[in-house]
Amino acid sequence: MREIRSFPVGKVALVGWALCAIMASAAPLEFEDIALEGQLRFLAQRPDPDAYRYEASAVIDLQSLQTGVVTLRTCHLQLDPNRRVVVTFNRERVQHIEILETAGVGRAWVDGHRVELADVQRGGRVCIGLRSQALESTGDGRWRLHAGPLMRRYLDGYLPMEAKLSLQWPAGLLTVEQTRPAPQPGVRLSETADGATLDMTFAGRMSATWELKSPGR
Repeated sequence: MREIRSFPVGKVALVGWALCAIMASAAPLEFEDIALEGQLRFLAQRPDPDAYRYEASAVIDLQSLQTGVVTLRTCHLQLDPNRRVVVTFNRERVQHIEILETAGVGRAWVDGHRVELADVQRGGRVCIGLRSQALESTGDGRWRLHAGPLMRRYLDGYLPMEAKLSLQWPAGLLTVEQTRPAPQPGVRLSETADGATLDMTFAGRMSATWELKSPGR
């Protein structure tokens, strides 16, 4: 059984996933493409572009700023074949979970704060919708969202993966003050009046943070 867990550390994670013990990539990888324990490498170009990737989109509105509750859509794409996969959420924060779509999955169901998949085929996918109290006020018109740790573990190391983290809000509600990691080769930040997206390509155990603020702060 493979398990994808949520790992909020202290504060709540926007998307806290660890994709553990994933099977070998379909594309051949060089030794230098694999990060060892304790290493984190951002990659300007992915060596195995057709392998596992993760996408998450969070919708923030005015009520979210008051309650901390956001609506999320999370997708695990290009999964490796597996008899069983368990996706675990933070039971203290999640308020609703539903399976939005699957492909290449024999069966999928919600069990409490978990989503379970059976008979996953190579290239399978699952998209999950949820509401979670994931937005943290830091005072003075500022808020924080955490994502991670994100990883694609293989034996004693980590294979390359992509993560696309998107935020949406009514135009003019928020702006991005900073992100961690900051934009660099392998980390691309794009912003509009009604949202922002982080596209990351990396190998290792990676945690991301959004620092948001009201315009004018």
